[in-house]
Amino acid sequence: MQKKQTYDTAKKQEKAILVALITEQQNEEKTKIYLEELAFLALTLEMQVQKKFTQRLSKPETHTYLGKGKLAEVVEYAHFHEIDVIIFDDDLSPSQVRNLEKAFNGSEIDNAKIKIIDRSLLILDIFSMRAKTTQARTQVELAQYQYLYPRLTRMWTHLSKQKGGIGMRGPGEKELETDRRIIKDKIGLLKEKLAKIEQQGSTRRKAREEMIRVSIVGYTNVGKSSLMRHLAKTEDIQGENKLFATVDSTVRKVVLNNVPFLLTDTVGFIRKLPTLLIESFKSTLTEILEADILLHIADISTPYCEEQIGIVNQTLTDLNVEKETILIFNKIDFYEADDVPNMQYLSKNNQKVIYTSAVTKQNLKELKQGIYDLVVEKYYEIYPNYLKPLSAADWGNFENIENNI
Repeated sequence: MQKKQTYDTAKKQEKAILVALITEQQNEEKTKIYLEELAFLALTLEMQVQKKFTQRLSKPETHTYLGKGKLAEVVEYAHFHEIDVIIFDDDLSPSQVRNLEKAFNGSEIDNAKIKIIDRSLLILDIFSMRAKTTQARTQVELAQYQYLYPRLTRMWTHLSKQKGGIGMRGPGEKELETDRRIIKDKIGLLKEKLAKIEQQGSTRRKAREEMIRVSIVGYTNVGKSSLMRHLAKTEDIQGENKLFATVDSTVRKVVLNNVPFLLTDTVGFIRKLPTLLIESFKSTLTEILEADILLHIADISTPYCEEQIGIVNQTLTDLNVEKETILIFNKIDFYEADDVPNMQYLSKNNQKVIYTSAVTKQNLKELKQGIYDLVVEKYYEIYPNYLKPLSAADWGNFENIENNI
């Protein structure tokens, strides 16, 4: 009897190489840190990172990003180890991508086996995978088209001939889409759609104007969603040890000692967050712009804590956001003093600081009290005859936050 033929339908894990430059603006130590983050981004898309390449250059080579010798080294390694994806830790120009594809695929560029991806395209792909709501999907699709538009001359037919995989989760794969005019029209339609969605969101926000709004901000993967799940006492908010687990804004009504407020979890920030995403997600970031109080969550267990705090603060400054803020150092259960830089400088700006653990729930009561005090203070500004703040003795008997979704 002839043996029945079987097929392996499991998804192939793509093998990747990471590439970055050591420059005058970015020393070797920083480059190493950035490559670790890039590897985490690749892991989020379930890629297998085979090797990391770096080169010292004063600036990226105009035509191929890497110098001639280093490029030949990477090409040789990629072919020998059957690499699927080359990921660059900077944005590549259309001409650089075109020249790199020729270098890695030769005359078979139209049937390219090795894909060239830059940092922005990698992040866009993660956002595409994470987006769940109509608003988030529209925002990501708009950013994808805006990214692809100047690259249509080399990318669109290339995308149409791929069978999927990392970097290929584009908004469409039809040959007709190579026409720039059609893509431009599509961008216009998506902007109109997003404007209508934002108008609906604005109407919803007006309906809750009388409530104090608290927004959670922070670098990606610092535990924002996990802390919100505890504060809002709901299990429908998922937190994962992956970058950009949250793309859609999540809003919950929370009550502390009969004092209600709205708590919002927002998308995490990251170094070199693509400008296209910031532009497309402005409607989502409105939750931050219109918040009364910010909870800035940082991961104290990482040696890059200071830099991540600085990136979030700079992004907020770029968005012209100045709000009363509680700085929350999360993950103290993983904290080792020798691994984290001195944080004493943070006390200079008189910012309220609380140390917590979303895993062990350590110091959550102090966090709740800190939030409550600020919320009540804001209510006093609007309603002078509002409830008085709880005393320390009262707080000792305070029950956990109620959740009224």
